[in-house]
Amino acid sequence: MAAPLSASLPAPATPGGRMPLALYALTAGSFGIGCAEFVIMGLLLQVAADLHVSIAAAGLLVSGYALGVFAGAPVLTLLTRRMPRKAVLMALMVIYTVGNIACAIAPDYTTLMIARVITSLTHGTFFGVGAVVATGLVPAERKASAISIMFSGLTLATLLGMPAGAWLGLHLGWRSTFWAMGAVGIVSLLVIALLVPRSRDDSAPVALRDELATIARPQVLLGLLMTMLGFAGVFVVITYVQPLLTQLTGFVDSAVSPILLVFGGGMVVGNLLGGRLADRKATPALLGTLFALALVLAAMGFALRSPVAMVAFVGVLGVAAFATVSPLQLRVLRHAEGAGQNLASSFNIAAFNLGNAIGAWLGGVVIDRGPGLASITWFAAAVTVAGLLVAAWSVWLERRAPQRLVLPAGCATEGA
Repeated sequence: MAAPLSASLPAPATPGGRMPLALYALTAGSFGIGCAEFVIMGLLLQVAADLHVSIAAAGLLVSGYALGVFAGAPVLTLLTRRMPRKAVLMALMVIYTVGNIACAIAPDYTTLMIARVITSLTHGTFFGVGAVVATGLVPAERKASAISIMFSGLTLATLLGMPAGAWLGLHLGWRSTFWAMGAVGIVSLLVIALLVPRSRDDSAPVALRDELATIARPQVLLGLLMTMLGFAGVFVVITYVQPLLTQLTGFVDSAVSPILLVFGGGMVVGNLLGGRLADRKATPALLGTLFALALVLAAMGFALRSPVAMVAFVGVLGVAAFATVSPLQLRVLRHAEGAGQNLASSFNIAAFNLGNAIGAWLGGVVIDRGPGLASITWFAAAVTVAGLLVAAWSVWLERRAPQRLVLPAGCATEGA
């Protein structure tokens, strides 16, 4: 049953009990927004052909979206900091819906890019504020799992939305995919309106100077840097998964959609796995998942000409990529303390997407001006290794000068 609009957040779920229903409403919203981020990757060839641009230029639609998230996350979080969190989430879904409709009717490449950027402005703040709401719904020992459940909307967007969008684009034209996402936005808005309660602290926003001071902490900055670099490697590869599969591995266009289902299934598994690992041992989960991701990206370079191996690696890449999300997000929240949790969370979502933008851009450079499409997995692995090195440095500094971490709402300290 939906909580009244004036209700406060329910008491955290008891250890081992069911997660609150409101958490799954957040998952529904993250599914909608996740669709906007990922479906374009299965439409690059159709968009490039219809709008008469190169594949690399079409790939920049991924970078444009990601840069919009990077800019929009902190700005919208600051502008909406005095609004009730539920009202923020609902307003963002309205912008999302309008942005996708604008994409569907865009007459040219420039207009489509602008519409993509408008849509992207909702992304970072939704996941940043939503992650704070999610962790407030559960006890301390289940916070990473709560983050992973909310972020499972992103994995479901890849499992279901990305291949469905590719199928629609292939059979009904790429514009039909954006019309479908507009409909998803309306449904997500209604679900959030019905199921997400208002939080108690909506009327007492943290002072702006305290939030900004939190972002300037060295460990928070290192957390943002490791997120950006660690995840950038994923988008060096996944942005160009359609040409990889069709031009190198030899699959026909109609095979891309079911193969993307494999990637989405891997993301679902990796997301839940990363949450569980981070709940148990936060620091080993952080380092281990980044190492695994770099290893998968490097090894994928040997599978590009083998259809069977490539399908397997697409699935394993999904597991490795999203296993990093909860450990990276939890790392920043742990070091942000209470004063800047909302803003730090949104900044970390921005860092994910700055990494996405850099990865998509780097992949395009490698294709157009570098060794070519077959080499992008090696560049991807190198970028993720850089993120792993930053993470190792952050952990080393933390252990040299341990500090007391005060988490909001009873967050656990460290499980190293």
